[in-house]
Amino acid sequence: MRTSRLLARSGLTVAAAAALPLALASGPAAARVSGISVSTTGSTASVVTSACTQLNGSWGTAALLNSSQASFAQGRQVALSGTTASQSAAWSGVSPGTYTVVVMCSSGVTAGTQSVIVSAPSTPTISATASPSRGVMGGLGGAVRDYGPLTMGVGGALVGAGVIAVAWFLRRRSKPYRL
Repeated sequence: MRTSRLLARSGLTVAAAAALPLALASGPAAARVSGISVSTTGSTASVVTSACTQLNGSWGTAALLNSSQASFAQGRQVALSGTTASQSAAWSGVSPGTYTVVVMCSSGVTAGTQSVIVSAPSTPTISATASPSRGVMGGLGGAVRDYGPLTMGVGGALVGAGVIAVAWFLRRRSKPYRL
């Protein structure tokens, strides 16, 4: 009896563990609908997909449509390039605005449609800053205070005395028969 309950519990655990990767791999419904991924960098828009297969040496075509364009044929079209694992296309010199990217595979199937916003390039702002009056106070450890020759001399003497004491100790330690 005890063994059968243990086996039933472990069986349920194994079933849950087997179902978890399937649930995680399916992802949200919105992510499965579109087989494309669109991104922008500056005035360049690009699309990546893995949904297309190569037919007659062509993967397919991607089109970039602005808000006034309604069909695939009206957009800026670029041929997809890549491998069986991933195909991509890119448009450079895209002006700021909202666009729709449509990917049409060479088989005539639409791989996906996604909207993208291309933002205006940011212009760097130039601002004047006051420079330090005494320059950078660099040195060992970025010291800000000048300690003077007496303090530096005492510090050097302490470091020298420490080096001599360590050398004397190590010398005495290497010859244990001496008193």
